[in-house]
Amino acid sequence: MKVVLSELTKHFPAPKKKGEVVAVDHFSFEIPDGSLIGLLGPSGCGKSTTLNMICGLQKPTSGKIFFGEKDVTDLPPEKRGVGMVFQNYALYPHLTVLDNILFPLENLKGKEKLKKEEKMERALTCARLVQIEGLLDRRPAELSGGQQQRVAIARALVKMPGVLLLDEPLSNLDARLRLQTREEIRRIQKETGITTVFVTHDQEEAMSISDCIVVMKEGVAQQIGAPQQVYDDPANLFVAKFLGTPPINVFEGRVEKGRLYIGNEDVLSVSGAEDGKVFVGIRPEGFVPDEKGTFTCTLKGVEVMGRDVSIVAQHPLCGSGAIRAIVSSEQGRAVDLSSSSVRFRLKSEKVFLFDGESQERIRVK
Repeated sequence: MKVVLSELTKHFPAPKKKGEVVAVDHFSFEIPDGSLIGLLGPSGCGKSTTLNMICGLQKPTSGKIFFGEKDVTDLPPEKRGVGMVFQNYALYPHLTVLDNILFPLENLKGKEKLKKEEKMERALTCARLVQIEGLLDRRPAELSGGQQQRVAIARALVKMPGVLLLDEPLSNLDARLRLQTREEIRRIQKETGITTVFVTHDQEEAMSISDCIVVMKEGVAQQIGAPQQVYDDPANLFVAKFLGTPPINVFEGRVEKGRLYIGNEDVLSVSGAEDGKVFVGIRPEGFVPDEKGTFTCTLKGVEVMGRDVSIVAQHPLCGSGAIRAIVSSEQGRAVDLSSSSVRFRLKSEKVFLFDGESQERIRVK
């Protein structure tokens, strides 16, 4: 099912202050049928509020929500045909896994009411889909966190929803289980073809399983696009800094006559950029160790990560405490650890310029 958000806005009263807090600000976006969309951003950016408005748990201050061609803005949650998976799973502790999955079907009335055999068939189908068919007689307390998450997903799917909404579904799991479960979520979404909205603050999660990501800040969508496209072509400094592990390295620089300077070093040609102060973002994979390189940093050490090596360095114009350059193990071994400095050649496609005031992207040729 296609979901369309049109100028969606949500205000909350500001505690102990006059005025209001704008949680979501004129957000417009079309979610294609059968896609998995990641709403991504730091705490307080408005992503969960957006999800709750899609679900119907919160009413927009203004704007419209459409499921297909139907305006559902004023419909209660139970009439929207959505499945919701919460961060804390929200399973009923006194019910078995099977009864938890069946629970949404017990309240169906009228034409939607199912026979007992139909309910059981649906529940077993969903249990098999999330691979918990051997746990149906257990109660939530007897399950691991990952198993509880699967039960919550099965319970959301048993209603055969048109839209599946996942609110920080992996935040309570350990690192290895998070990786496994996010792969399962993607598999389930592909098999069912259900339009899915996945809310997370973890950019790695969002980028790994989403068809499209929406990066949000203070209620405003900063950039929308395919994960790799947004990573490779950030619209502003916020997006560039938010995406990537290790994060992008940011320097103070300046443009003079089509050349980019960091400190006194002429590091790159930036034809088309106007003269002035800029922020320079360099992805960790944008550094190439080179004795004849144009960019010099203070060498602090080398961290071996197996296939790759992280060169740790410092520079007085870098906004963070340490610079991390990710290079191949062969390149890492060539670095002279006895030296106090390291020189780099920069990959132009991994270097981004941002306006020194607005922090918006500056396009160069």
